[in-house]
Amino acid sequence: MVDTRPFLPVSSHAGSDPNGPSENRRKPMRLQLSIFFVLLTVGFFAALLTSNNGSDNGFVKEKEHGSLASPSSEKQLRPVSRGPAVGVSEKSNRLFPKDNENQLAYPWNNSMLSWQRTAFHFQPEKNWMNDPNGPLFYKGWYHFFYQYNPHAAVWGDIVWGHAVSKDLIHWLHLPLAMVADRWYDKNGVWTGSATILPDGKVVMLYTGSTTENVQVQNLAYPADHSDPLLINWVKYSGNPVLVPPPGILDKDFRDPTTAWLTSEGKWRITIGSKINKTGIALVYDTKDFINYELLDGVLHAVPGTGMWECVDFFPVSKTEENGLDTSVNGPSVKHVVKASLDDDRHDYYSIGTYHEKNGTWIPDEPKIDVGIGLRYDYGIYYAAKTFYDQNKNRRVLWGWIGESDSEAADMQKGWASVQSIPRTILFDKKTGTHLLQWPVEEIESLRLKSYEFNQVKVQAGSVVPLDVGPATQLDIIAEYEIDKEALEKTTGSNVTFSCSSSGGAVERGALGPFGLLMLADESLSEQTPVYFYIAKGSDGKLKTFFCNDQSRSSVASDVNKQIYGNLVPVLEGEKLSLRVLVDHSIVESFAQGGRTVITSRVYPTKAIYGAAKLFLFNNATEASVSASLRIWQMNSAFIRPYPNDKESQ
Repeated sequence: MVDTRPFLPVSSHAGSDPNGPSENRRKPMRLQLSIFFVLLTVGFFAALLTSNNGSDNGFVKEKEHGSLASPSSEKQLRPVSRGPAVGVSEKSNRLFPKDNENQLAYPWNNSMLSWQRTAFHFQPEKNWMNDPNGPLFYKGWYHFFYQYNPHAAVWGDIVWGHAVSKDLIHWLHLPLAMVADRWYDKNGVWTGSATILPDGKVVMLYTGSTTENVQVQNLAYPADHSDPLLINWVKYSGNPVLVPPPGILDKDFRDPTTAWLTSEGKWRITIGSKINKTGIALVYDTKDFINYELLDGVLHAVPGTGMWECVDFFPVSKTEENGLDTSVNGPSVKHVVKASLDDDRHDYYSIGTYHEKNGTWIPDEPKIDVGIGLRYDYGIYYAAKTFYDQNKNRRVLWGWIGESDSEAADMQKGWASVQSIPRTILFDKKTGTHLLQWPVEEIESLRLKSYEFNQVKVQAGSVVPLDVGPATQLDIIAEYEIDKEALEKTTGSNVTFSCSSSGGAVERGALGPFGLLMLADESLSEQTPVYFYIAKGSDGKLKTFFCNDQSRSSVASDVNKQIYGNLVPVLEGEKLSLRVLVDHSIVESFAQGGRTVITSRVYPTKAIYGAAKLFLFNNATEASVSASLRIWQMNSAFIRPYPNDKESQ
């Protein structure tokens, strides 16, 4: 039965009026007037203090790009926390200098900020977006729901945005799917997942944050299943259908998965949580999505990983090159458990074996268990969610790509965050440990003019320009061959290499780094290297690393300039291969067919529009490399509001 423990308040109204009762709308006015007069008084005294302090700190500084920065544009940035206080992961970019010290905001102008908006990645028309929610294919349309703040370019006031597409590339914005209009989701309509039932109907489970900041699970469904656009949604009158079980804290119970069928005909879901510092995935069975049974134990737990958000659980085929419905099981199937770690805001996965009888999962390789091993993406990528696309028999992965500039800049440009290009996801039969992620094939429909470069020799310590026109919207496929003689002659070393702790692309080794300089200006004062680095151990074995260096990506001071990357398995007989999608301020890079992926946000001030260039580089000290590339200029996707006449249904 539905748990109705008395600490949960009773809903005071029925229906779905997004404005709520009239008395609730009038109450904030007196509070707003009070706040206004307090701020007015504070501002008055601040003005007095400023005038008394003189004007020694006032200045007008001309920047290299020619714009003028007034004192107001060079204001101090103070990192603000958004999310943890109400029980979700940190949503603001707080990666500032040491100890979160204050720093000056860069004087961005409108031309720079306009360039940052992507051309073929999904994003709302304005304001804040985060987690992907409930993706599905229904009656000829791909549906995408997402966490959205309709009021500002920062996290807060979260509701569900909604868009539809015929091809996962061109999108039409629809009205908000669900708003925060009930006591059980008044503080946020948070992440959830869709399940398509055998009769074709859809149910949606999502987390709501109650008026008391308790995380509960709620049921919603389309008002009209015959509507292919699924515009109107109904929240179940008996919500919430699940509340935190004994031993689980009120703010540690969120993000239900897509349900899958057991051999007994029950539906099964898992929900992320933690006990102390152990991340866990709770398991529930249900026959009707209203009444639930909590299974003994957990699907899986990993000590020291902290809260598991946005858990995903799905099968992958060991033998076939297609995706599987979430309910598929059997000897030719492996299962993936993925968790988004609240503590470090990264998505980790592991491949293993699912035991249906007791609802548990065991990793094949405990050393690379969930949260301590492999990640979907080694850059900015979080809260990912997959769905089975029955239209093309594939599993498709969505991921939230946050910003890494300052919140002040986001507010100035009026939007924050994009979604990754949807990726197909398959079991890597060659390694047996990795997944392969690759942009959906539909992205190729945007390819325009192509350029080919065959066997370009790049000597050690050199840079080679690639004449492809503006390098702002590109699809790049590249293969590299390294000088075999240099591989054999190079002396091995016990020195351990790491992309993140290295000096980036300027740190030279015998066998690397080498790759591409993305979004670079002519003088290379701004550049974002995406590259391989080969390390030879004292035992003579080679390890290949795939990295993305943002340390010189922008002359702006208020952006994140980390170095991302990780080891990428390169098997015998394989060439080093790379694919990069460049779309203004986002760079998605796929190595070795998608075994290792890095997504970064880049905010250049000079390498924009026609000044953005592309180069090959090789900063190795001994080895030369040969590169073969095919590069396409990319068209823009159509992402706009849905026409009111619905003629294109």
